[in-house]
Amino acid sequence: MSYVRIVEKSIDEILAIAKNPAQVRNAGTLAHVDHGKTTSTDSLLMGAGLLSPKMAGKALALDYVPIEQLRQMTVKAANISLFFEWGGKPYLINFVDTPGHVDFTGHVTRSLRVMDGGLIVVDAVEGIMTQTETVVRQAMEELVRPVLFINKIDRLIKELRLSPQEIQQRIVQIVKDFNELIDMYAPPEFRDKWKLDPSKGQVALGSALHKWGVTIPIAQKAGLKFSNIIDAYEKGQVEELSKDFPLYRAILSMIIEHVPPPNVAQKYRIPKLWRGDLDGPVGKALLEASAEGPLVIAVSKMTKDPHAGLIATGRVFSGTVHEGKEVYIIGAKAKKRVLQTYIYMGPNRAIVPYMPAGNIVALAGVEEARAGDTIVDTAIADIPPFERLKYISEPVVTVAVEPKNPADLAKLVESLKELVVEDPTLDVKIDQETGQILLSGVGTLHLEIATWLLKERTKLEFNVSPPLIRFRETVRSRSPVYEGKSPNKHNKLYISVEPLDEEAINLIISGEVNDDQDPRERAKVLRERAGWDADEARGIWAVDETYINLFVDRTTGIQYLREIRDYVVQGFRWAMQAGPLALEPVRGVKVVLHDAVVHEDPAHRGPAQIMPAAKNAIYAGILSARPTLLEPILRLDIKTTSEYMGSIISVLNKHRGRVIDVAQAEYMVLIRAELPVLESFNISDELRAAAAGKVFWSMQFSKWSPLPESMLADFTGQLRKRKGLSPEIPKPEDFVPPY
Repeated sequence: MSYVRIVEKSIDEILAIAKNPAQVRNAGTLAHVDHGKTTSTDSLLMGAGLLSPKMAGKALALDYVPIEQLRQMTVKAANISLFFEWGGKPYLINFVDTPGHVDFTGHVTRSLRVMDGGLIVVDAVEGIMTQTETVVRQAMEELVRPVLFINKIDRLIKELRLSPQEIQQRIVQIVKDFNELIDMYAPPEFRDKWKLDPSKGQVALGSALHKWGVTIPIAQKAGLKFSNIIDAYEKGQVEELSKDFPLYRAILSMIIEHVPPPNVAQKYRIPKLWRGDLDGPVGKALLEASAEGPLVIAVSKMTKDPHAGLIATGRVFSGTVHEGKEVYIIGAKAKKRVLQTYIYMGPNRAIVPYMPAGNIVALAGVEEARAGDTIVDTAIADIPPFERLKYISEPVVTVAVEPKNPADLAKLVESLKELVVEDPTLDVKIDQETGQILLSGVGTLHLEIATWLLKERTKLEFNVSPPLIRFRETVRSRSPVYEGKSPNKHNKLYISVEPLDEEAINLIISGEVNDDQDPRERAKVLRERAGWDADEARGIWAVDETYINLFVDRTTGIQYLREIRDYVVQGFRWAMQAGPLALEPVRGVKVVLHDAVVHEDPAHRGPAQIMPAAKNAIYAGILSARPTLLEPILRLDIKTTSEYMGSIISVLNKHRGRVIDVAQAEYMVLIRAELPVLESFNISDELRAAAAGKVFWSMQFSKWSPLPESMLADFTGQLRKRKGLSPEIPKPEDFVPPY
């Protein structure tokens, strides 16, 4: 990435608008893959004079990573600040183009934090798809207001040859389906307010490829009808249509008129995103998007620049950030100085002297920050950070990465760690048993793109294994209490494990129960929402938010226990990272400490003594509590014609798939099903063959589900063998001798 210096006049103009929140909009595209987000964004760039009309729709200007152009697919979120005049007033629109493929949904999660409005793009033929539903759900969680662009109207005319009446019916149906999603996912106070009304100009229709678009008010004012649009296509006058009704005008009118400015949006978004005191000076400044308030920035992404190092992108929610300012990164607990402030111009960054509240900014010099982090004024370092980002997909597919030259190992590991900083939905581990570097991602495409980026950056030669599925280990019953002894036999921990209840699991996933919480607040949530006993809820020592587990202390009056607490928790986290069945992460387990004997001399109760004692007792507990493996399950939405429905269902049945629902939608049948990731690798070819190519579908991670009992023993043995372990499942006494 490079940066460009904009002439002073332009910078001054941009900053003058940026200072007035009423003339700022923060929005971005959200959609299912291939529904036309980046092509639509090209029209906005054309309208802002950054792209020639000839190139718009083909340039895919915000797909500036080379593989995005090769694949014709967005794999990273791209930012741009656009300067427009509308209704005689200048506006600054900070825009984010996000990926649509489910493997890159983490980029969407991170981008939503900086947006106030989402331009949902829907293909007129395919309608509302799985990923459309997913991004709407994510947007509602972040209180991002939606507007809708129904794209590819040309397909209804050229492919389906629909009449004006039928086109109108199709649009009415898509809007109805979309409003049902708002009904389903919007918070109660916004449910009716955010439903879209085409007559108010909240829905645009058009063709991003052919660069034309209208809203109902624009069409009514010009006297344009669907029959005129069909005529333009039949007579080859589409270019005139795009000149008379440019798409950017329709999209801009929706964004400027219906996406709230930051000072309005922050009044309802901040109480959801930030748990601090709203009546204090920081809270008031955040609610008002005050440029004079203390500095508070939410980081949405980190990007590696070969010249400037790691660049943090984020939204200034309060205060003003400028070059040379000393800031505090809450997550890293580090003070840093901002070396440079930029705004984004697609693949380039423009240097600006400062950026006030309500805008999206890029910062150099804050390398320790991470996506989801909070950067603040050093004077308010003790305020709570923004709520954690909640990812909807987990890394469930793994490849082993091995350098061809062993001397490249250190550089390869370092570069992989940098990739994880940029994309936290990736996960890198070094297998302690085999020494393998394991890279995990949301799906096979996610890993393919990650390894391509790795090769481009490092220019190293390395081998990548075929993809393997990540599993989770869990228990189905309560274990007896096991005595874990420290290697020197001077310390004893009495531990049992049991399944964590579903309510507590959901509270950890949603972030309502977390490790950083005030223990009294956490106990209250568990008591009221999950029916926990008050003493047990207060006794939580650790919440494992990565793999969804809890450690609870039920002891009373044990001498020196407080001194070894951190080591016990480290032993618990160690055990949760790789369980005893097949060294897969543990999920949904409550670990309980019942009693302990702790040596009085600190020299005899260090981490090397306490951590193994905790881990071995937990392992023994897991192995005696009906352990099982959980496999990742995908949700499939399949659209086909009714004649192929039987063949599609047969393919699903053959792969342990489960049909949840079948619905007739106009000229298509919608099949909603679940399928184990383990069975999904060749499913694409089989679905196409079963429906003679007349099928399209989408998949996304749905849940973890126990492996069928009939497969468990054999499959666990194979999994262990693949990892270089003995195929026999260990017994509790292998870790803790009976007592």
